[in-house]
Amino acid sequence: MTTAHSFTRHDITFPSGDSNCAGWLYLPAGVTSPPVVILGHGLGATREMRLDAFAERFAQAGIAAMAFTYRHFGDSGGHPRQLLSIKRQLADWDSAIAYVKARHDVDRARVAVWGSSFGGGHAITVASRHPELRAAVAQCPFTDGLASALALGPVASLRMTPVLARDLTARVRGKAPAMVPIAASPGSPALMNAPDALPGYEALMPKGRTFRNEVAARVIPTIATYRPGRAAKKVAIPILFCVSNTDSVTPPAQTLRYARTAPRGKIKRYDAGHFDFYTGETFETLARDQIEFLTRQLAPVSAPSTP
Repeated sequence: MTTAHSFTRHDITFPSGDSNCAGWLYLPAGVTSPPVVILGHGLGATREMRLDAFAERFAQAGIAAMAFTYRHFGDSGGHPRQLLSIKRQLADWDSAIAYVKARHDVDRARVAVWGSSFGGGHAITVASRHPELRAAVAQCPFTDGLASALALGPVASLRMTPVLARDLTARVRGKAPAMVPIAASPGSPALMNAPDALPGYEALMPKGRTFRNEVAARVIPTIATYRPGRAAKKVAIPILFCVSNTDSVTPPAQTLRYARTAPRGKIKRYDAGHFDFYTGETFETLARDQIEFLTRQLAPVSAPSTP
């Protein structure tokens, strides 16, 4: 039986665009020049929302892990706040990779990316653009904006039109953004309104802390046209797709169609909801499966013990 490594967690920041991203770097003890996996989250989420749980498991397996928060959210920089820009988030991923490659306490030649939900879609896009990476994990990935919009429902989508118009006007006038909820109850205007969306999102935040359940509405049309699943066929590296069979946010049928086009893709399916992936027994199963995959691709080696 493999012994779990102890690890240390370091607060880090790295430059990205006109500001910076904040993150945590987990370094496993007893591993010389460990490989590293970079973790990014979903819609409006920060690294405190269970990215640390996955990062800790990877570090215990001898793989360094860096979990970061996108610009405009949490304790990362960027103004205005709560601006969800696909272009900027993808630039944050590029900056995270550059930051890791500039460090001397990890193996810069053995780097993987891990994304969940909206970040899972980003992981596909990033993996297609960075063939030098060793592996990628896309967990309950957002792969098709149109499919997710249809899951949201036409009535709820239409009800977001006025706030979208207000935010686009505010953008032109240089005013503060008009916000739309990230998660809300069924039928309510929000980016996610499945029955498990709001309670599932709230359950990711540590006790005693709250998250800002809103983003600038201007992101709505860009989400609807973002289809990162199309890049799966261009991913030359091994990529693991962890798919929820009952996903209410990122419909599995379309995700599976895209995943099957990845030349070196591996698909694992789970009978658990989108938000169940982060906690309980489903989390434990996912962590084991992902560690097995990442260990095979990154091959962490423990340092020999001193006599």
